Amino acid sequence: MKVTVVVPTLNEEKGIGGVVRDFKNLGYEVLVVDGGSRDRTREIAEKNGARVIIQSGKGKGQAIAEAFSALDSDVIVLVDGDGSYPAEEVHKVLEPIEKDLADHVIGNRFHSYEKGAFTRLNLLGNKILNFFFRFAYGISLSDVLSGYRALKREVYKNVEIKKSGFEVEVELTVETLAKGFRVSEVPISYRKREGKTKLRPIRDGFRIGKAIYELLRRYSPARYIYILGAIFIFLGLITGLYVLYAWFKGITHILLAMLTTLFILMGVQFFVFGLMTHLLFRTTIELRREIKDLIRKR
Repeated sequence: MKVTVVVPTLNEEKGIGGVVRDFKNLGYEVLVVDGGSRDRTREIAEKNGARVIIQSGKGKGQAIAEAFSALDSDVIVLVDGDGSYPAEEVHKVLEPIEKDLADHVIGNRFHSYEKGAFTRLNLLGNKILNFFFRFAYGISLSDVLSGYRALKREVYKNVEIKKSGFEVEVELTVETLAKGFRVSEVPISYRKREGKTKLRPIRDGFRIGKAIYELLRRYSPARYIYILGAIFIFLGLITGLYVLYAWFKGITHILLAMLTTLFILMGVQFFVFGLMTHLLFRTTIELRREIKDLIRKR
């Protein structure tokens, strides 16, 4: 099984040498996709034995998409260039694929992380976003934002990467699930990064949360519609309670009562339409999965 380690980088001269060296010492091919670093990242990576290509666009997501197009290995391992993910634990993310138990494996950082690896804000943001993902998708995954992953060729050649920034981890997870591939998590260690982080917790956290909701349309359009329906019904309940309260005070709000009825009717219609969409979409997903299982067993 040919495995290539892909490392997207941007100004990672403090950590990239150790990352490349550690994976090369384990016998893996390393591809560094550099997003135009202004320091010695590319020079250090090449010196330690990595193949380096210059990213044509910007953003981590675009770098990963470019690597997917350039490679044809049996398995790709994604890892950050800041030294936060131990190379010696690569066997953990590869094992479920080697045993044919998964097509896409995510390393769960929350199993064991070094003091200082997360700031309090980052840890809180990660917990909130992961909870939101589990709530929205109904999938029991604990660390969808992890950058340590392994993907089989049939996965990385079929997923569509449209997000250019830090939302890419969520998009990879959703795309894998939406295409009917198997996803699993394994416990890994997480260390304090080398160098300065490029993550802006508030801005990037908002973008990731927005992506989690938007990507529902790819994985489960019904859930996307259900949430819209719930919003309209919630608005209807709020306005309805106000109309009822005013009526007990002897005040009649005819137009607001009509608006309340409209909100609730729209919400119910969204739920009915979502149910129909759910049945059609899940049938398609199950059919895809059964076809993949038949192909895998041949």
